[in-house]
Amino acid sequence: MCRWLAYSGSPLLLDAVLYRPEHSLISQSLHARMGVESTNGDGFGVGWYGVDDGDGTPAVFRDVGPAWNNRNLRELAAHVRSPLFFAHVRASTGSAVQQTNCHPFRHGRWLWMHNGAIADFPRLQRDLCMAVDPALFPSIEGSTDSEVMFYLAVTFGLDQDVPGAVARTAGLIEHLGKEHGIPDPLQMTIAVSDGHRVWAFRYSSQGRSRSLFYSSRAETVRHLHPELDFLREISDETRIVVSEPLGDLPGVWNELPEASYAVIPSGPDTDYFPFFPAFP
Repeated sequence: MCRWLAYSGSPLLLDAVLYRPEHSLISQSLHARMGVESTNGDGFGVGWYGVDDGDGTPAVFRDVGPAWNNRNLRELAAHVRSPLFFAHVRASTGSAVQQTNCHPFRHGRWLWMHNGAIADFPRLQRDLCMAVDPALFPSIEGSTDSEVMFYLAVTFGLDQDVPGAVARTAGLIEHLGKEHGIPDPLQMTIAVSDGHRVWAFRYSSQGRSRSLFYSSRAETVRHLHPELDFLREISDETRIVVSEPLGDLPGVWNELPEASYAVIPSGPDTDYFPFFPAFP
């Protein structure tokens, strides 16, 4: 499995989140506390949207080595400032360790990353790929279930309805899994963004999903920890979604409930909504 992080809010240098926290994502690449594997060294990636939005297409940097000793990643993180970025450290579930299998995946203005797996993916792969829009199929570069899920979501209307597209993707996987006699075919935590919003999903067929947490609202954290000077500089809309908390400060991290999704920026009334697969 893998560990990932999604940040949205006031522009800041990537290393403020990737390297500086007590239990940063770089630390998690070597010493994860909540993952299936403690080491996530089968590649990494970062994707970010510029402060000047330009054409809205995000930049992506991926490599096959471990994140903890990559000098290029440290250099980039110390100089790139972004209001919205993804970062992912990979532990392969069987697919090859190669750059095209590293997250996040990009298509147009969209970024996508995943922790989890489709059970017995080789048995379902052909049927799932046949459901991808033929015009999109040539864009699939790697061999992971995660990338196929991404292009299924694009096929099922990611541009119009993100939760609906992900629900239809999950529903197809569940449906095909049952047809092939696979009792619990899907395990997923997913982040997806169009450069303006982030959607984060937590779901599994078994009802025992991998860990996923989101940060409390900025005003709440300011009230709880007035000694943290950097909180004065971030907007009220700033939030982080992580596979594991980046530290142990009380009141900062909240577990996203099973079978739910969050949207950032969030609305005034709720931080998350229920998530259910939509079966074909």
